[in-house]
Amino acid sequence: MELIAATRVVKAMGRANAARPYATKITRVIEDLEAQGAGVSHPLLREHEDVKAVAFVIITSDRGLAGPYNSAVIRAAEREVMAAQTEGKDYRLVLIGKKARDYFKFRRYDIAAFFSGMTDTPTYEHAREVAALVREMFESGEVDQVILAYQEFVSMGTQRVAVRRFLPLVSVDVIAEAGSAEAKAEFEFEPSAEGVLASLLPRYVESRLFSALLDASASEHANRQRAMKAATDNAEELIVKLGRALSRARQDAITTEIMEIVGGAEALGDDAETVGELVLHHLDTEHIGAAIGGQHVAPDTYSHVVDMEKTAAAALAVADVGPYGPGSHSPLPDGSTPEGFSIKGNADSMLYHRPDSRSYSVTVAEVWFDSVESAEAAGFTKSSTHPD
Repeated sequence: MELIAATRVVKAMGRANAARPYATKITRVIEDLEAQGAGVSHPLLREHEDVKAVAFVIITSDRGLAGPYNSAVIRAAEREVMAAQTEGKDYRLVLIGKKARDYFKFRRYDIAAFFSGMTDTPTYEHAREVAALVREMFESGEVDQVILAYQEFVSMGTQRVAVRRFLPLVSVDVIAEAGSAEAKAEFEFEPSAEGVLASLLPRYVESRLFSALLDASASEHANRQRAMKAATDNAEELIVKLGRALSRARQDAITTEIMEIVGGAEALGDDAETVGELVLHHLDTEHIGAAIGGQHVAPDTYSHVVDMEKTAAAALAVADVGPYGPGSHSPLPDGSTPEGFSIKGNADSMLYHRPDSRSYSVTVAEVWFDSVESAEAAGFTKSSTHPD
């Protein structure tokens, strides 16, 4: 979904850029009309001293998974609605997008009109449809002011909520000042400058609403791309954490089971064949595979890869490891020296004694080693009682 949103936001930006020349041209024409001295008393320019009813045009999306896109616009619009109610004004909600409809319907707001299916890829016909309804509400006197709430697209990384007055329009001279072209008063307009301006203002309303729809669409896709990237990163991190937790739990279970088997075998005696049989009897192929390869192997697959002889050898190798690793041995119950082990180790002092040590005979072996290398590998150091 991240890649899809990235593709769509590029297309939305292209549509917004393609619509700008039209808005620029219509503003230049208003510049020329204003330079010619055209003044018109149009209903769309009528200011009401006592505003009794306000219409709110709120643009959201039809779908979720777009991060804070919908909630930011809805919260800003709801604050304006509550402020209007506090001032004793009536309100009308014109909602674009299912998310706004669901939110305000659940909270029992009065919804005057609802539009869907136009937020993903808005067209000029969509803007014309909404603008016609809003213009009729304003011109008929049903509302005295129209507020537009949407998310303005600044860049891929920046989108901000915009709550602006949509109707009545600002005066003609203010619209002309917003343009960048130089006014040319030598134009002649037919039938008259006032007639052209009266016909042009509704198109200007439609152009403004179309620009807001395009900005909202680009902002929606940009927010969705970021939300999906964050969701993908979080999912990958969660998979790694859970995989490690599963591996630790499996290895702990395997280690515990092997230690129980080895302990039981030692209680029965030091018969290597008995140890191997116990390990093979109690450990299934999945556990042995994990002990050898360090990863999970399916039992049916494992039986075709490793034969029973290798499995027994691995189990015996695990069973033969002493308390301080390979080459070490625990003291025998009768106090005798284990076969093949001649070096005594003291666990408290972490010193080892060879047979040529002066303290060898009086030292009680807490662990036996078969070589100096095994003792030093376990962290023991040579006692100072050895001859130089």
